[in-house]
Amino acid sequence: MSKTLKKEEKVEYTGRYLVLLPEGSNTADSISQINTISGLNLKSSLEFENEFFTDKDLDKTDGIVLDKLGIAIVNEKPKAENSISSLGDNEMIVEKERVVYAIGMLDESTQNYVEGYRDAVNHMTNMLVGTETENFNFEEQDSEVESVGATWGLKATNVVPSTFLRYNPYNGAGIKLAILDTGFDFNHPDFAGRPIVHQSFISGESTQDGHGHGTHCTGTSCGPASSPSATERYGIAYAASIYIGKVLSNGGSGGDGGILAGINWAIANRCDVVSMSLRGLVNGTGYSAVFETAAARALAQGTLIIAAAGNDSARPGIVKQVMHPANCPSIMAVGAVDVNMNVASFSNGGLYPTYGAVDIAAPGVNVYSSTKLPTKYASWNGTSMATPHVAGIAALWAQATGLRGINLWRKLTSTAKALPLPGRDVGAGLVQAPTKTRLIKFPIDKTPILIHPKFPFDPIGPIEKIIR
Repeated sequence: MSKTLKKEEKVEYTGRYLVLLPEGSNTADSISQINTISGLNLKSSLEFENEFFTDKDLDKTDGIVLDKLGIAIVNEKPKAENSISSLGDNEMIVEKERVVYAIGMLDESTQNYVEGYRDAVNHMTNMLVGTETENFNFEEQDSEVESVGATWGLKATNVVPSTFLRYNPYNGAGIKLAILDTGFDFNHPDFAGRPIVHQSFISGESTQDGHGHGTHCTGTSCGPASSPSATERYGIAYAASIYIGKVLSNGGSGGDGGILAGINWAIANRCDVVSMSLRGLVNGTGYSAVFETAAARALAQGTLIIAAAGNDSARPGIVKQVMHPANCPSIMAVGAVDVNMNVASFSNGGLYPTYGAVDIAAPGVNVYSSTKLPTKYASWNGTSMATPHVAGIAALWAQATGLRGINLWRKLTSTAKALPLPGRDVGAGLVQAPTKTRLIKFPIDKTPILIHPKFPFDPIGPIEKIIR
Protein backbone atom coordinates (compact mmCIF):
# COMPACT_ATOMS: atom_id res chain seq x y z
CA MET A 1 0.00 0.00 0.00
CA SER A 2 1.24 3.48 -0.74
CA LYS A 3 0.10 6.89 0.38
CA THR A 4 -1.80 7.44 -2.83
CA LEU A 5 -5.19 6.47 -4.13
CA LYS A 6 -4.88 2.88 -5.34
CA LYS A 7 -6.79 2.28 -8.58
CA GLU A 8 -7.26 -1.43 -9.14
CA GLU A 9 -9.13 -2.24 -12.34
CA LYS A 10 -10.24 -5.67 -11.25
CA VAL A 11 -10.53 -7.90 -8.22
CA GLU A 12 -7.31 -9.75 -7.41
CA TYR A 13 -7.28 -13.37 -6.26
CA THR A 14 -4.67 -15.47 -4.44
CA GLY A 15 -5.47 -18.86 -5.98
CA ARG A 16 -6.87 -20.33 -2.78
CA TYR A 17 -10.54 -21.00 -2.00
CA LEU A 18 -12.89 -20.34 0.90
CA VAL A 19 -15.49 -22.99 1.67
CA LEU A 20 -18.50 -22.16 3.85
CA LEU A 21 -19.56 -25.24 5.79
CA PRO A 22 -23.23 -25.99 6.51
CA GLU A 23 -24.75 -24.24 9.53
CA GLY A 24 -24.60 -26.28 12.71
CA SER A 25 -22.03 -28.82 11.53
CA ASN A 26 -19.10 -29.47 13.83
CA THR A 27 -15.54 -29.30 12.58
CA ALA A 28 -14.73 -33.00 12.83
CA ASP A 29 -17.85 -34.04 10.91
CA SER A 30 -17.21 -31.38 8.26
CA ILE A 31 -13.65 -32.55 7.72
CA SER A 32 -14.83 -36.13 7.36
CA GLN A 33 -17.59 -35.07 4.95
CA ILE A 34 -15.22 -33.02 2.79
CA ASN A 35 -12.74 -35.90 2.68
CA THR A 36 -15.50 -38.29 1.58
CA ILE A 37 -16.85 -35.94 -1.11
CA SER A 38 -13.62 -34.57 -2.49
CA GLY A 39 -10.71 -36.63 -1.23
CA LEU A 40 -9.14 -33.49 0.27
CA ASN A 41 -7.25 -33.92 3.54
CA LEU A 42 -8.10 -30.98 5.82
CA LYS A 43 -7.00 -30.10 9.35
CA SER A 44 -8.87 -28.27 12.11
CA SER A 45 -7.66 -24.99 13.60
CA LEU A 46 -8.14 -26.72 16.97
CA GLU A 47 -5.01 -28.75 16.20
CA PHE A 48 -2.93 -25.57 16.59
CA GLU A 49 -2.18 -23.76 19.87
CA ASN A 50 -4.68 -20.91 20.39
CA GLU A 51 -5.98 -21.81 16.90
CA PHE A 52 -3.03 -19.93 15.41
CA PHE A 53 -1.43 -21.23 12.22
CA THR A 54 0.70 -19.84 9.41
CA ASP A 55 0.84 -20.15 5.65
CA LYS A 56 3.55 -22.78 6.13
CA ASP A 57 1.11 -24.89 8.16
CA LEU A 58 -1.50 -24.39 5.45
CA ASP A 59 0.93 -25.43 2.72
CA LYS A 60 1.53 -28.77 4.45
CA THR A 61 -2.09 -29.84 4.01
CA ASP A 62 -4.95 -29.39 1.55
CA GLY A 63 -6.63 -26.86 3.83
CA ILE A 64 -7.58 -25.85 7.36
CA VAL A 65 -11.06 -25.47 8.86
CA LEU A 66 -11.57 -22.44 11.13
CA ASP A 67 -13.43 -23.97 14.04
CA LYS A 68 -15.07 -20.81 15.40
CA LEU A 69 -16.35 -19.74 11.97
CA GLY A 70 -17.14 -22.99 10.18
CA ILE A 71 -15.09 -21.93 7.16
CA ALA A 72 -12.33 -23.83 5.38
CA ILE A 73 -9.32 -22.28 3.64
CA VAL A 74 -8.37 -24.64 0.81
CA ASN A 75 -5.10 -24.57 -1.12
CA GLU A 76 -4.91 -24.45 -4.87
CA LYS A 77 -3.35 -27.70 -6.01
CA PRO A 78 -3.55 -29.58 -9.32
CA LYS A 79 -5.74 -32.26 -7.74
CA ALA A 80 -7.97 -29.74 -6.01
CA GLU A 81 -9.86 -28.16 -8.92
CA ASN A 82 -12.41 -30.94 -9.45
CA SER A 83 -12.52 -31.67 -5.73
CA ILE A 84 -13.47 -28.08 -4.93
CA SER A 85 -16.15 -28.11 -7.62
CA SER A 86 -17.65 -31.19 -5.97
CA LEU A 87 -18.01 -29.27 -2.70
CA GLY A 88 -20.13 -26.67 -4.42
CA ASP A 89 -22.39 -29.45 -5.66
CA ASN A 90 -22.96 -30.58 -2.06
CA GLU A 91 -24.58 -27.45 -0.56
CA MET A 92 -21.29 -25.84 0.41
CA ILE A 93 -20.60 -22.31 -0.77
CA VAL A 94 -17.21 -21.91 -2.44
CA GLU A 95 -15.55 -18.55 -3.11
CA LYS A 96 -12.16 -17.57 -4.48
CA GLU A 97 -9.87 -15.94 -1.93
CA ARG A 98 -9.27 -12.34 -2.89
CA VAL A 99 -6.40 -9.97 -2.11
CA VAL A 100 -7.17 -7.30 0.49
CA TYR A 101 -5.28 -4.07 1.16
CA ALA A 102 -4.80 -1.65 4.02
CA ILE A 103 -7.04 1.19 2.95
CA GLY A 104 -4.88 3.82 1.26
CA MET A 105 -4.14 6.85 3.36
CA LEU A 106 -4.27 10.21 1.63
CA ASP A 107 -1.25 12.41 2.09
CA GLU A 108 -1.48 16.20 1.92
CA SER A 109 -0.76 16.58 -1.81
CA THR A 110 -3.29 13.92 -2.80
CA GLN A 111 -5.87 15.34 -0.41
CA ASN A 112 -5.39 18.80 -1.94
CA TYR A 113 -5.89 17.33 -5.41
CA VAL A 114 -9.09 15.56 -4.40
CA GLU A 115 -10.42 18.67 -2.65
CA GLY A 116 -9.54 20.79 -5.68
CA TYR A 117 -11.45 18.36 -7.91
CA ARG A 118 -14.39 18.49 -5.50
CA ASP A 119 -14.42 22.30 -5.44
CA ALA A 120 -14.27 22.47 -9.23
CA VAL A 121 -17.25 20.10 -9.55
CA ASN A 122 -19.15 22.10 -6.91
CA HIS A 123 -18.50 25.31 -8.84
CA MET A 124 -19.69 23.75 -12.09
CA THR A 125 -22.79 22.36 -10.36
CA ASN A 126 -23.64 25.76 -8.90
CA MET A 127 -23.30 27.37 -12.34
CA LEU A 128 -25.67 24.83 -13.90
CA VAL A 129 -28.35 24.33 -11.23
CA GLY A 130 -27.71 27.04 -8.66
CA THR A 131 -26.74 26.74 -5.04
CA GLU A 132 -28.78 24.88 -2.45
CA THR A 133 -31.25 27.04 -0.55
CA GLU A 134 -30.59 25.41 2.83
CA ASN A 135 -27.24 25.89 4.51
CA PHE A 136 -26.00 24.47 7.79
CA ASN A 137 -23.74 26.46 10.09
CA PHE A 138 -21.13 24.41 11.90
CA GLU A 139 -19.22 27.31 13.49
CA GLU A 140 -20.45 26.24 16.93
CA GLN A 141 -19.24 22.68 16.31
CA ASP A 142 -15.85 24.03 15.25
CA SER A 143 -15.44 25.99 18.45
CA GLU A 144 -16.25 22.90 20.50
CA VAL A 145 -13.75 20.55 18.89
CA GLU A 146 -10.81 22.89 18.31
CA SER A 147 -10.04 23.40 22.01
CA VAL A 148 -6.68 22.26 23.35
CA GLY A 149 -5.95 18.92 25.06
CA ALA A 150 -7.26 16.18 22.77
CA THR A 151 -7.76 15.53 19.06
CA TRP A 152 -10.80 17.04 17.40
CA GLY A 153 -12.10 13.52 16.85
CA LEU A 154 -12.10 12.67 20.55
CA LYS A 155 -13.98 15.87 21.31
CA ALA A 156 -16.49 15.50 18.49
CA THR A 157 -17.35 11.98 19.66
CA ASN A 158 -17.62 12.94 23.35
CA VAL A 159 -14.70 10.78 24.40
CA VAL A 160 -13.51 14.06 25.88
CA PRO A 161 -16.74 16.02 26.51
CA SER A 162 -16.70 19.66 25.49
CA THR A 163 -18.88 20.78 28.40
CA PHE A 164 -17.95 20.78 32.09
CA LEU A 165 -21.34 19.31 32.99
CA ARG A 166 -20.49 16.00 31.30
CA TYR A 167 -17.59 13.63 31.95
CA ASN A 168 -16.43 10.24 30.70
CA PRO A 169 -15.51 7.73 33.43
CA TYR A 170 -14.94 4.87 30.98
CA ASN A 171 -11.56 3.67 29.65
CA GLY A 172 -12.24 0.21 28.18
CA ALA A 173 -11.00 -1.72 31.22
CA GLY A 174 -11.92 -5.40 31.01
CA ILE A 175 -12.64 -5.23 27.27
CA LYS A 176 -10.59 -7.11 24.67
CA LEU A 177 -10.13 -5.17 21.42
CA ALA A 178 -8.48 -6.80 18.40
CA ILE A 179 -6.92 -4.73 15.61
CA LEU A 180 -6.42 -6.78 12.42
CA ASP A 181 -4.01 -4.75 10.31
CA THR A 182 -0.29 -4.41 9.47
CA GLY A 183 0.81 -5.15 13.04
CA PHE A 184 2.13 -2.78 15.68
CA ASP A 185 5.38 -0.98 16.52
CA PHE A 186 6.21 -2.48 19.92
CA ASN A 187 8.99 0.08 20.40
CA HIS A 188 6.60 3.02 20.54
CA PRO A 189 7.22 4.84 23.84
CA ASP A 190 3.53 5.63 24.42
CA PHE A 191 2.82 1.90 24.87
CA ALA A 192 5.82 1.02 27.03
CA GLY A 193 4.81 -1.54 29.65
CA ARG A 194 1.39 -2.08 28.08
CA PRO A 195 0.63 -5.81 27.73
CA ILE A 196 -0.21 -6.67 24.11
CA VAL A 197 -1.25 -10.10 22.82
CA HIS A 198 -0.18 -10.56 19.21
CA GLN A 199 0.09 -13.01 16.33
CA SER A 200 1.27 -12.67 12.75
CA PHE A 201 -0.73 -14.39 10.03
CA ILE A 202 1.78 -13.28 7.36
CA SER A 203 4.45 -15.85 6.53
CA GLY A 204 8.00 -14.64 7.09
CA GLU A 205 6.97 -11.47 8.93
CA SER A 206 6.72 -10.83 12.66
CA THR A 207 3.92 -8.79 14.19
CA GLN A 208 6.23 -5.75 14.28
CA ASP A 209 4.68 -3.08 12.06
CA GLY A 210 6.92 -2.28 9.11
CA HIS A 211 4.23 -0.14 7.52
CA GLY A 212 2.73 2.22 10.13
CA HIS A 213 -0.96 1.79 9.30
CA GLY A 214 -1.66 -0.71 12.08
CA THR A 215 0.14 1.38 14.70
CA HIS A 216 -1.92 4.43 13.73
CA CYS A 217 -5.21 2.52 14.03
CA THR A 218 -4.16 0.99 17.34
CA GLY A 219 -3.26 4.42 18.67
CA THR A 220 -6.71 5.85 17.95
CA SER A 221 -8.63 2.92 19.39
CA CYS A 222 -6.43 2.10 22.39
CA GLY A 223 -3.79 4.83 22.77
CA PRO A 224 -2.82 6.31 26.15
CA ALA A 225 -4.76 8.88 28.16
CA SER A 226 -1.66 11.08 28.18
CA SER A 227 1.79 11.12 26.62
CA PRO A 228 4.85 13.25 27.38
CA SER A 229 5.71 13.56 23.69
CA ALA A 230 2.35 13.68 21.87
CA THR A 231 0.90 17.13 21.19
CA GLU A 232 -2.56 16.04 22.38
CA ARG A 233 -4.45 13.01 23.61
CA TYR A 234 -5.32 10.72 20.72
CA GLY A 235 -6.33 7.36 22.28
CA ILE A 236 -9.82 6.27 23.29
CA ALA A 237 -9.97 2.95 25.20
CA TYR A 238 -6.65 3.43 26.98
CA ALA A 239 -7.24 0.61 29.50
CA ALA A 240 -8.59 -1.99 27.05
CA SER A 241 -6.68 -5.21 26.44
CA ILE A 242 -4.96 -4.95 23.04
CA TYR A 243 -4.89 -7.89 20.62
CA ILE A 244 -2.84 -7.34 17.47
CA GLY A 245 -3.41 -9.68 14.53
CA LYS A 246 -1.07 -9.02 11.62
CA VAL A 247 -3.18 -9.98 8.61
CA LEU A 248 -1.60 -7.48 6.20
CA SER A 249 2.05 -7.50 5.21
CA ASN A 250 4.56 -4.68 5.67
CA GLY A 251 3.63 -3.80 2.11
CA GLY A 252 -0.01 -3.40 3.16
CA SER A 253 -1.62 -6.43 1.50
CA GLY A 254 -3.00 -9.80 2.54
CA GLY A 255 -5.57 -12.44 1.66
CA ASP A 256 -9.11 -13.19 2.78
CA GLY A 257 -7.92 -16.41 4.42
CA GLY A 258 -5.50 -14.58 6.71
CA ILE A 259 -8.20 -12.12 7.72
CA LEU A 260 -10.65 -14.93 8.47
CA ALA A 261 -7.92 -16.71 10.44
CA GLY A 262 -7.40 -13.47 12.38
CA ILE A 263 -11.12 -13.22 13.12
CA ASN A 264 -11.18 -16.86 14.23
CA TRP A 265 -8.15 -16.18 16.50
CA ALA A 266 -9.86 -13.10 17.98
CA ILE A 267 -13.02 -15.09 18.76
CA ALA A 268 -10.95 -17.91 20.25
CA ASN A 269 -9.38 -15.29 22.54
CA ARG A 270 -12.86 -13.94 23.39
CA CYS A 271 -12.26 -10.49 21.94
CA ASP A 272 -15.32 -8.27 22.27
CA VAL A 273 -14.53 -5.93 19.36
CA VAL A 274 -12.57 -6.45 16.13
CA SER A 275 -11.37 -3.42 14.15
CA MET A 276 -10.46 -3.87 10.45
CA SER A 277 -9.22 -0.89 8.42
CA LEU A 278 -8.79 -2.84 5.20
CA ARG A 279 -10.62 -3.53 1.98
CA GLY A 280 -10.81 -5.61 -1.16
CA LEU A 281 -12.16 -4.23 -4.42
CA VAL A 282 -15.76 -5.02 -5.42
CA ASN A 283 -16.79 -5.10 -9.07
CA GLY A 284 -20.52 -5.16 -9.66
CA THR A 285 -23.10 -6.09 -7.08
CA GLY A 286 -23.21 -8.58 -4.21
CA TYR A 287 -21.13 -9.39 -1.15
CA SER A 288 -19.20 -12.37 0.19
CA ALA A 289 -21.46 -15.05 1.65
CA VAL A 290 -18.41 -16.46 3.44
CA PHE A 291 -17.56 -13.20 5.22
CA GLU A 292 -21.21 -12.46 5.96
CA THR A 293 -21.62 -15.84 7.62
CA ALA A 294 -18.35 -15.38 9.51
CA ALA A 295 -19.50 -11.99 10.81
CA ALA A 296 -22.94 -13.30 11.76
CA ARG A 297 -21.38 -16.23 13.61
CA ALA A 298 -19.00 -13.82 15.35
CA LEU A 299 -21.93 -11.65 16.48
CA ALA A 300 -23.67 -14.75 17.84
CA GLN A 301 -20.55 -15.46 19.91
CA GLY A 302 -20.43 -11.89 21.25
CA THR A 303 -17.81 -10.39 18.92
CA LEU A 304 -18.62 -7.22 16.95
CA ILE A 305 -16.63 -6.68 13.74
CA ILE A 306 -16.18 -3.07 12.60
CA ALA A 307 -14.66 -2.28 9.19
CA ALA A 308 -13.85 0.69 6.97
CA ALA A 309 -16.22 1.57 4.12
CA GLY A 310 -13.35 2.47 1.77
CA ASN A 311 -11.67 5.53 0.24
CA ASP A 312 -12.62 5.09 -3.41
CA SER A 313 -14.91 8.10 -3.87
CA ALA A 314 -14.13 11.58 -5.24
CA ARG A 315 -17.12 13.54 -4.02
CA PRO A 316 -19.35 15.09 -5.05
CA GLY A 317 -18.95 13.79 -8.58
CA ILE A 318 -18.07 10.18 -7.81
CA VAL A 319 -19.49 8.11 -4.94
CA LYS A 320 -18.30 4.50 -4.89
CA GLN A 321 -20.00 1.63 -3.11
CA VAL A 322 -18.87 0.27 0.26
CA MET A 323 -16.09 -2.23 -0.39
CA HIS A 324 -15.37 -5.79 0.81
CA PRO A 325 -15.70 -6.94 3.57
CA ALA A 326 -17.49 -3.93 5.11
CA ASN A 327 -20.33 -4.36 2.59
CA CYS A 328 -21.52 -7.47 4.45
CA PRO A 329 -24.72 -6.73 6.41
CA SER A 330 -23.32 -8.24 9.65
CA ILE A 331 -20.16 -6.10 9.60
CA MET A 332 -20.50 -2.53 10.89
CA ALA A 333 -19.31 -0.26 8.05
CA VAL A 334 -17.79 3.11 8.96
CA GLY A 335 -17.81 6.27 6.85
CA ALA A 336 -15.64 9.33 7.44
CA VAL A 337 -16.45 12.97 8.22
CA ASP A 338 -14.26 16.03 8.69
CA VAL A 339 -14.12 18.62 11.47
CA ASN A 340 -16.96 20.59 9.84
CA MET A 341 -19.17 17.51 9.88
CA ASN A 342 -19.07 17.18 6.10
CA VAL A 343 -18.71 13.78 4.48
CA ALA A 344 -15.05 13.24 3.60
CA SER A 345 -14.54 13.56 -0.15
CA PHE A 346 -13.03 10.04 -0.38
CA SER A 347 -15.57 8.22 1.82
CA ASN A 348 -17.65 5.51 0.10
CA GLY A 349 -21.45 5.39 0.36
CA GLY A 350 -24.22 2.84 0.72
CA LEU A 351 -25.59 2.48 -2.80
CA TYR A 352 -27.83 -0.58 -2.39
CA PRO A 353 -31.04 -0.91 -0.33
CA THR A 354 -30.46 -4.40 1.12
CA TYR A 355 -26.70 -4.53 1.75
CA GLY A 356 -23.52 -2.48 1.58
CA ALA A 357 -24.82 0.28 3.87
CA VAL A 358 -22.70 2.77 5.78
CA ASP A 359 -23.86 2.06 9.33
CA ILE A 360 -22.17 4.87 11.25
CA ALA A 361 -19.69 7.72 10.76
CA ALA A 362 -16.60 8.87 12.63
CA PRO A 363 -13.75 11.40 12.30
CA GLY A 364 -11.56 10.47 9.35
CA VAL A 365 -9.82 13.65 8.18
CA ASN A 366 -6.61 15.01 9.73
CA VAL A 367 -6.61 12.31 12.41
CA TYR A 368 -3.58 12.55 14.70
CA SER A 369 -2.32 9.29 16.19
CA SER A 370 0.75 7.13 16.76
CA THR A 371 2.68 5.51 13.93
CA LYS A 372 5.86 3.50 13.56
CA LEU A 373 9.21 4.92 14.58
CA PRO A 374 11.05 7.08 13.88
CA THR A 375 8.06 9.17 12.72
CA LYS A 376 6.22 8.37 15.99
CA TYR A 377 3.10 10.48 15.23
CA ALA A 378 1.19 11.39 12.07
CA SER A 379 -2.07 12.99 10.95
CA TRP A 380 -3.74 10.93 8.23
CA ASN A 381 -7.02 10.84 6.33
CA GLY A 382 -9.21 7.85 5.53
CA THR A 383 -12.07 5.63 6.57
CA SER A 384 -9.17 3.61 8.02
CA MET A 385 -8.82 6.41 10.58
CA ALA A 386 -12.57 6.60 11.23
CA THR A 387 -12.93 2.88 11.96
CA PRO A 388 -10.75 2.74 15.13
CA HIS A 389 -12.76 5.67 16.55
CA VAL A 390 -15.84 3.46 16.43
CA ALA A 391 -13.95 0.42 17.72
CA GLY A 392 -12.53 2.30 20.69
CA ILE A 393 -15.91 3.80 21.55
CA ALA A 394 -17.50 0.35 21.21
CA ALA A 395 -15.08 -0.79 23.93
CA LEU A 396 -16.25 2.08 26.16
CA TRP A 397 -19.92 1.14 25.64
CA ALA A 398 -19.12 -2.53 26.27
CA GLN A 399 -17.53 -1.54 29.58
CA ALA A 400 -20.35 0.84 30.51
CA THR A 401 -23.28 -1.45 29.68
CA GLY A 402 -22.02 -5.03 29.53
CA LEU A 403 -23.54 -5.33 26.05
CA ARG A 404 -21.91 -7.53 23.40
CA GLY A 405 -22.47 -8.58 19.80
CA ILE A 406 -25.61 -7.31 18.09
CA ASN A 407 -26.76 -5.50 21.25
CA LEU A 408 -23.52 -3.53 21.31
CA TRP A 409 -24.07 -2.68 17.63
CA ARG A 410 -27.55 -1.36 18.42
CA LYS A 411 -26.22 0.73 21.30
CA LEU A 412 -23.66 2.39 19.01
CA THR A 413 -26.22 3.26 16.35
CA SER A 414 -29.00 4.30 18.76
CA THR A 415 -26.71 6.75 20.59
CA ALA A 416 -25.08 8.22 17.45
CA LYS A 417 -25.47 11.95 16.90
CA ALA A 418 -27.79 12.69 13.98
CA LEU A 419 -26.19 14.72 11.20
CA PRO A 420 -27.93 16.76 8.46
CA LEU A 421 -26.45 14.44 5.85
CA PRO A 422 -27.78 11.52 3.80
CA GLY A 423 -27.96 8.21 5.63
CA ARG A 424 -26.32 6.74 2.55
CA ASP A 425 -23.11 8.48 3.65
CA VAL A 426 -23.19 8.56 7.47
CA GLY A 427 -25.70 5.87 8.50
CA ALA A 428 -27.09 6.49 11.98
CA GLY A 429 -24.81 9.52 12.40
CA LEU A 430 -21.64 10.44 14.28
CA VAL A 431 -20.57 7.83 16.85
CA GLN A 432 -20.76 9.07 20.46
CA ALA A 433 -19.03 7.81 23.59
CA PRO A 434 -20.94 7.16 26.83
CA THR A 435 -20.79 10.00 29.35
CA LYS A 436 -22.24 10.88 32.73
CA THR A 437 -23.65 14.09 34.15
CA ARG A 438 -21.39 15.76 36.69
CA LEU A 439 -23.13 16.24 40.04
CA ILE A 440 -22.42 19.70 41.40
CA LYS A 441 -23.40 20.63 44.95
CA PHE A 442 -23.70 24.27 45.99
CA PRO A 443 -23.54 25.05 49.74
CA ILE A 444 -26.51 27.00 51.11
CA ASP A 445 -25.82 29.01 54.25
CA LYS A 446 -29.37 29.90 55.06
CA THR A 447 -32.84 29.49 53.68
CA PRO A 448 -34.35 32.61 52.10
CA ILE A 449 -37.18 34.23 54.05
CA LEU A 450 -39.56 34.03 51.10
CA ILE A 451 -39.41 31.60 48.17
CA HIS A 452 -41.63 32.20 45.18
CA PRO A 453 -43.65 28.98 44.67
CA LYS A 454 -42.85 28.84 40.92
CA PHE A 455 -39.07 28.94 41.39
CA PRO A 456 -36.74 26.60 43.35
CA PHE A 457 -34.70 29.67 44.28
CA ASP A 458 -36.34 33.07 44.36
CA PRO A 459 -34.85 35.13 41.51
CA ILE A 460 -35.41 38.42 43.31
CA GLY A 461 -34.08 37.34 46.68
CA PRO A 462 -35.77 37.48 50.11
CA ILE A 463 -38.45 40.09 50.82
CA GLU A 464 -38.44 41.56 54.32
CA LYS A 465 -41.42 43.13 56.03
CA ILE A 466 -40.86 46.79 56.69
CA ILE A 467 -42.61 48.33 59.77
CA ARG A 468 -43.31 52.07 59.76
